[in-house]
Amino acid sequence: MTSRSPRTTARPSTKGRAVARTTETTARAAKARTQTLLPGKDGIGTVRRTTLPGGLRVVTETLPSVRSATFGIWAGVGSRDETPTLNGATHYLEHLLFKGTKRRTALDISAALDAVGGEMNAFTAKEYTCYYARVLDTDLPLAIDVVCDMLTGSTLDAADIDAERGVILEEIAMTEDDPGDVVHDLFAHTMLGDTPLGRPVLGTVDTINALGREQIARFYKRHYDPTRLVVAAAGNVDHAKVVRQVRAAFDRAGALGRTDAVPLGPREGTRLIKAAGRVEVENRRTEQAHVVLGMPGIARTDERRWALGVLNTALGGGMSSRLFQEVREKRGLAYSVYSYTSSFADCGLFGVYAGCRPSQVDDVLKICRDELETVAAHGLEDDEIRRAVGQLAGSTVLGLEDTGALMNRIGKSELCWGEQLSVDDMLAKIAAVTPDEVRAVAHDILGQRPSLSVIGPLKERQAARLHEAVA
Repeated sequence: MTSRSPRTTARPSTKGRAVARTTETTARAAKARTQTLLPGKDGIGTVRRTTLPGGLRVVTETLPSVRSATFGIWAGVGSRDETPTLNGATHYLEHLLFKGTKRRTALDISAALDAVGGEMNAFTAKEYTCYYARVLDTDLPLAIDVVCDMLTGSTLDAADIDAERGVILEEIAMTEDDPGDVVHDLFAHTMLGDTPLGRPVLGTVDTINALGREQIARFYKRHYDPTRLVVAAAGNVDHAKVVRQVRAAFDRAGALGRTDAVPLGPREGTRLIKAAGRVEVENRRTEQAHVVLGMPGIARTDERRWALGVLNTALGGGMSSRLFQEVREKRGLAYSVYSYTSSFADCGLFGVYAGCRPSQVDDVLKICRDELETVAAHGLEDDEIRRAVGQLAGSTVLGLEDTGALMNRIGKSELCWGEQLSVDDMLAKIAAVTPDEVRAVAHDILGQRPSLSVIGPLKERQAARLHEAVA
């Protein structure tokens, strides 16, 4: 189980494009509605959605040529939905759903998938949580049964909650031992402050120690309603069979007919990120200093996301990128240096990370700042843009070569946008990005005054100078 999703641009919305013709059929019972979202080719890559009574959505992508299948359930709840005292509750609950149900012990859950060579895991992010299992296609019914049972039948036993507390505290400790990871949490706090998006997904030692069964059970009841869940399956799957089994599992648990869901208001907004020129330093005795220099980005539905993806790739997305060449190849100042984007429902972040010797922080920051300002003012060269377009297109396709990645794509797309985008559509969007669009988004994003987060053994005088890097 993990708590972080990759620091990349979220999968884009298809709003505004011509969507494949939707065909609808009426399911045999209780007005379930099935739609073909993407027709595929010769039955390969067909994406269908069935909406069950109660609002539960089931989305599948069919690939008859493979022998595996990945099944997942996405919940539209993340650390963004927590109050300060509940910080870490989403991730805590993710752990607890593996601890046993009315039908299975924790060992039964693990043994069921181990016995068929399957893989099962989960992850919690800022705005969603996902539970999934990857198995041979013949074992898909088992995976569906186990994962659905976890989501609908968890006992949330008080003894398990107390025992798992120690596990989560160790996970927090393990994460804290990796400053190259923690610095991204620090950057989120630098940019977003004490808002839900600015707090760590794992929570803190204090909040985890304070959470009890009543709070966690109430949190589960509030957020794990069928209308806020998406079921996704990809691989050698039969859509109708998946729907029937999922419906039976949720019906058995009485989950589809729930009438006790608590109406949710809008998430706490962070549309106006006013952070500019902020500096946060966490002094630690580490071999390297870990720095993130960045500024506000864009929301995941922003139409500039394609151009920003190309810009991010050219600036810090590979070994031929500007930052890699300037910082590492030409000067040998860092082993790891890259740029990244994080996009949420109503805001986003753009960051540049580097790990370097503490004595060279000033030099690394100056080079990174100079590159950001140069690209903001003058844009990228046309050949850089062409290379970045090709790199982004290739990595997009290569990243969707297994059923797990496909399940992630259709599940997240349904949960976050309610639409699906085919691989061909994504490639067309990337190819359509123009140099002028890249230059415009570079001016809009990189032209902002940056903020800075640093973890490392900096001397007092050196730490004081960091404000000059964002002046």
